[in-house]
Amino acid sequence: MIEVINLSKHYGDKRAVDNVSFKAEDGEVLGFLGPNGAGKSTTMKIITGYISSTGGKALVDGIDILENPIKAKQKIGYLPEIPPLYEDMTVKEYLYFIYDLKKCKLPKISHLKDICDLVKIDHVYNRLIKNLSKGYKQRVGLAQALVGNPKVLILDEPTVGLDPKQIIEIRTLIKKLGKNHTVILSSHILSEVQAVCDKIVVINEGKVVANDTEENLSHRLTGDNKLICKIDGDKDRVMRVLQSIKGVDRVYCDAEHKNNVNDYRIEAQEGTDIRYELFGRIAKEGFVILELKSSEMSLEDIFLKLTMGESLPGLTDDEEKEAED
Repeated sequence: MIEVINLSKHYGDKRAVDNVSFKAEDGEVLGFLGPNGAGKSTTMKIITGYISSTGGKALVDGIDILENPIKAKQKIGYLPEIPPLYEDMTVKEYLYFIYDLKKCKLPKISHLKDICDLVKIDHVYNRLIKNLSKGYKQRVGLAQALVGNPKVLILDEPTVGLDPKQIIEIRTLIKKLGKNHTVILSSHILSEVQAVCDKIVVINEGKVVANDTEENLSHRLTGDNKLICKIDGDKDRVMRVLQSIKGVDRVYCDAEHKNNVNDYRIEAQEGTDIRYELFGRIAKEGFVILELKSSEMSLEDIFLKLTMGESLPGLTDDEEKEAED
């Protein structure tokens, strides 16, 4: 539904967006992450037709936003970080204005009522926007993006200013919208992206440094050769057993608990699955494994590692380029 191909935007010698490529498929919620100044908002503004690109293409449902902006924009609902509100209007007047501005053909009264019910602003429908809280202004901004039932929703920091209850409601709504719309969600709240998004694109210094699911990114950056294990047994004996397992490089005792229960971090050789031998040897010695999990990185760890300039490990140059594309 959205395809960005070698997109670039230069301001003099400054490259705000540098050869960015990614896709967002139908019915997919794509999280767009990056530190401040990475090029996120610039990329989103190009996709929505707010600004032009220096090079490359942004296609919305196969339509080039620069070659046919009117037709492409008809398919887009956009919520910028600061909602474009006319605060001297009531919510009703504002949504009627947006309806006419977008030349919407859907039944006006029922369509706007459905949107207000969806984003839970029906009870402030006749109030002046300037008298609403920041959270409700954000909801009105989301409502205007939904007018016309666009196929594509581009949301820049959609939960800014909302209280915890409202944040959960908007996240649930975005997840629901993702079933029938293509959604690009930009957010600084990593837990929000983790809870809502199907795929993640990380941009840093204008370039895409990762484009995959959170699970796949965690696997690439962590690998399958690091385990966290809680074992009931004499610490020194357990350490000797773990260190003697074929393929194990290093073993660390990270935490000691009562009654000979300890946490161990095991690093094995890349591509080596030590779990079968681990279970067998521990059982043979009469120890008990109380917990075993892979040492996967959190989304916060992934974000920090990628934006500090580390590339995806274990990939050839061609594979890494394919991962970014």
